[in-house]
Amino acid sequence: MRAKRLYQITRTFLHYGLNELIPAKWMPWSVRVARVGLFWLPNRHKEKPAGERLRLALESLGPVWVKFGQMLSTRRDLLPPDIALELAKLQDKVKPFSGERAQKLIEKALGLKHIDELFDDFNVTPLASASIAQVHTAKLKHGDDAGADVVIKVIRPDIRDAIDADLSLMETLASVLAKHLPDGRRLKPREVVKEYRKTLLDELDLAREAANAIQLRRNFEDSKLLYIPKVYSDFSRHNVMVMERIDGIPVSDVDTLMTLGVDMKKLAERGVEVFFTQVFRDSFFHADMHPGNIFVAREHPEDPQYLGIDFGIVGTLNREDKRYLAENFLAFFNRDYRKVAELHVDSGWVPAHINVEEFESAIRTVCEPIFNKPLADISFGHVLVNLFNTARRFEMEVQPQLVLLQKTLLYVEGLGRTLYPQLDLWQTAKPFLERWMQEQLGWRAVLRSVKEHAPYWAEKMPEMPTLLYDYLRNQKHQVEQQQLATQAVLAGQRKMVWRLWWGLMSTATLVSTTLLWVTEQNHWLTALSGVATLASVVMSWRKPAK
Repeated sequence: MRAKRLYQITRTFLHYGLNELIPAKWMPWSVRVARVGLFWLPNRHKEKPAGERLRLALESLGPVWVKFGQMLSTRRDLLPPDIALELAKLQDKVKPFSGERAQKLIEKALGLKHIDELFDDFNVTPLASASIAQVHTAKLKHGDDAGADVVIKVIRPDIRDAIDADLSLMETLASVLAKHLPDGRRLKPREVVKEYRKTLLDELDLAREAANAIQLRRNFEDSKLLYIPKVYSDFSRHNVMVMERIDGIPVSDVDTLMTLGVDMKKLAERGVEVFFTQVFRDSFFHADMHPGNIFVAREHPEDPQYLGIDFGIVGTLNREDKRYLAENFLAFFNRDYRKVAELHVDSGWVPAHINVEEFESAIRTVCEPIFNKPLADISFGHVLVNLFNTARRFEMEVQPQLVLLQKTLLYVEGLGRTLYPQLDLWQTAKPFLERWMQEQLGWRAVLRSVKEHAPYWAEKMPEMPTLLYDYLRNQKHQVEQQQLATQAVLAGQRKMVWRLWWGLMSTATLVSTTLLWVTEQNHWLTALSGVATLASVVMSWRKPAK
């Protein structure tokens, strides 16, 4: 099975001439000989650009490779721009599997004899079908939301076996590339595949996705910016998720949005605000915000609201990453490259031994040509890509949370400019970041900290007298223990000095006795020296006087 799949992958790569993407000097002789031996598998698409050939090859290999290409499209640091742009066109749409089979999987997951026990109007024809799962519509039959329209997402049968097989082959291929490519250390193919494995396996767990959706819904409850559908967690399992059905306009359908009179400028700006709110307010962001997962509510076109779906991939940032990231953005706004370089070192993203002046100069070299353009023509996402590429030359390790952030920002910016080409993302984001930084510093931050910790302090206040007494008693005990330890050290030192002194005396008198004996001096003088030697030895083993 594995050998057959390996042959199929090799055949596809050669059919689309992907071996030509690797310079001949990079390939070991064994690979070149093997390629000549497979002469009956020529490149059938010589007229197509390299990026298009790579995209078509991945599409023909199936869903695992399609998603891998989608992930690679966000790693602009690893690929030429033309190839990255072509991979971004990969569509995660595949032929649906049998609706009757999907119904059986849902019934088994929920412990039903028949789907009619929980749902009415279950439609065996899927509403949508993707590489990992497909979606069917139905109505809830019981409970407070009886009659509500829902969608039931179900993982494809046997998808895990196919994924494991392809991932295993990817890891083998990555190991070969890491070993033989001269640039293998920088490209880190093994690390890229490892990152992809985690992302893909996370998407297979719909219980995890349901929890992500619940968290996002709570974060944007009663918000005019973003609406997250309700998840019915009682009916959700690791391979099945039941969620409120939404009725929205695909965000990519610009003509319909404009026909309905949607305020496109406000819609674009709200997309930016949604992103920065998730990142800096919540530290929890939807990391797969491509157009297929974003819709616009039909109501209130003058005050548009986003609708989000598909929460398999989310990102998080810790407090330090958020602060350093916000300060980096603001330093860029002000073209303070020294500050940017210092922040990278302070955050630990770049090693401390890096020369800050050289790093600052490299950042300036990359960014100054960009800032010569009007702000509205500058891609915020590509500035971030260029920054990370420059930082990697100075030994910056790949930061997974920043890769997801970069990918999401590229999605958001591309979406914003599609909706409203005049969008100035810099001017939209700067006030938000400045306001956030003000809230993190100064008296507002102090008040928020007091408010956050007030319940803990209120709980501990009655215990304070007891805690204070225990602390003082422990301090007294520690002082006594320290005094005893000091006395023991001093006693040891006195003992050592005593033994050293009498040891030296023993050595001196022994030498004297030996010389007197050898030179045949008076016997009484030799005997007296010998007695002194014995006395010194005895004294060295006695305890010193206190």
